[in-house]
Amino acid sequence: MTKRKMFFRMITASLLRRRSRMLIALLSIAVGATILSGLVTIYYDVPRQMGAQFRSYGANMILLPGEEKPLTMERLQEALKNIPEEEVVGATPYRYVRLDMPSRQQSFISAGTDFEEVQKTSPYFSVEGEYPENTREILVGKEIAETLGLKERSSVELSYKTTAFPAGTDPGDIQAGKVLSGSAEGFNKVLLSADIVLDEEGKIDSIAVDAAYQTPGVGSQVGTDQAFLDQFIGKKPPFSLNTPDSEGTQQEENTEGVDAVSGATISSQAVVDAVNSAVFGSSEGGVIVENTEHFTVSGILSTGGEEEAYIYMSLKDLQRLTADETLDVAELSVSAGADELDNYSRAITDSELDISSRLVKRVTRSEASVLGKLQALVFLVTAVVLLLTMICVCTTMLAVVSERRREIGLRKALGASDSSIRKEFLGEGLLLGGLGGVLGAILGFVFAQVVSINVFGSSITFQPLLLPATILVSMAIAAASCQFPIKRAVAIDPAIVLKGE
Repeated sequence: MTKRKMFFRMITASLLRRRSRMLIALLSIAVGATILSGLVTIYYDVPRQMGAQFRSYGANMILLPGEEKPLTMERLQEALKNIPEEEVVGATPYRYVRLDMPSRQQSFISAGTDFEEVQKTSPYFSVEGEYPENTREILVGKEIAETLGLKERSSVELSYKTTAFPAGTDPGDIQAGKVLSGSAEGFNKVLLSADIVLDEEGKIDSIAVDAAYQTPGVGSQVGTDQAFLDQFIGKKPPFSLNTPDSEGTQQEENTEGVDAVSGATISSQAVVDAVNSAVFGSSEGGVIVENTEHFTVSGILSTGGEEEAYIYMSLKDLQRLTADETLDVAELSVSAGADELDNYSRAITDSELDISSRLVKRVTRSEASVLGKLQALVFLVTAVVLLLTMICVCTTMLAVVSERRREIGLRKALGASDSSIRKEFLGEGLLLGGLGGVLGAILGFVFAQVVSINVFGSSITFQPLLLPATILVSMAIAAASCQFPIKRAVAIDPAIVLKGE
């Protein structure tokens, strides 16, 4: 028989002779390992679980158009490439316009969107009926439904009006010297106004633009950049904004082309729209084009918020109605921590896509705060349980040393070295730690699974590396717990013990 086998038989026999005490020590280690394994599993799975819970409160990232280019579905897809695909829960595009309801002589804000993505980013939406699935179906906010008496399957007529400038458009017989005022939506839908004066030929004699509420230092320049404003002087409306690649040519036929202020394309376009509105809003030069369609109410939306005052339709329906494929905003729900979200947001904003990314602070901050406190609690409970486990094992081993004083004294009198005494007791502790670690790792996963299902309503996945880690930690704790009892065993004086004192 080899020394290793002999040593193993000796420590197992020693454990079996004191079954009751060693069982207590084994259970103590197993309980500690169970808590360790279970809480560590929860600790690493909590971010995912908490993230899933917080996603029910809505999007945590918003994408807005930049100053130079409008936001479109194609550019939105390019922006999403900055975020790992598996972390994107949903990406919902929105386009907001005001639509008229001729039969009721009222108008409402309408939003075009993707309803499949809405259900991912806004799971708190409560719909009485069904989400729109077919063309010309809409979702009506509860506030509008109650005001108009609309119900599921009701039919409504929606109309969109816009102003067109046909060939030969002329300002007409507006009196020279009269101040004309117009306004249009600039960046982030903030209104911008323009006051102009025409001469006898219908050309602009002077222009003043109020862009104080546009982005400071960027969009606000359209009201102070004289080179930009001088482009209108001496020219006859209507105007259009030259595209970046048009190299000075007019963007539309029968219009005067204007170059945008660098970095402020949206605000520049608003000035052009405001000038056209000032002229053709008071004459017959502008032609009002109206597009009307009939829609069916598929459901009534309840959220307890401002969404109840909106009408929702598919993005394709709204694009067909308005002949405009641009987007106003995109709401993203991303399953990631606060630091990762910030990195993704910076990557999108710093890219060449000219898209502004913002985080919804009330969601990300709450998630980070709750997650940090919960993980700190898990760490504290684990540390306390492991400390109690060490105390229990140490106490048990001290009792064993006390019972074996005569045996230890006799062995030392027969020539046993202190090293052999240490190895025996340390071997017993490591064996107990290994067995307790295996048992605790299995029970810990069961414990974590029960907690996850009852608290978060979803199961967790087993972490294979946690099994050896739990066993090693349990053995380390058992070894540390045996150090004081081993010191007491080595300090036994064989002469005193064998003398009977």
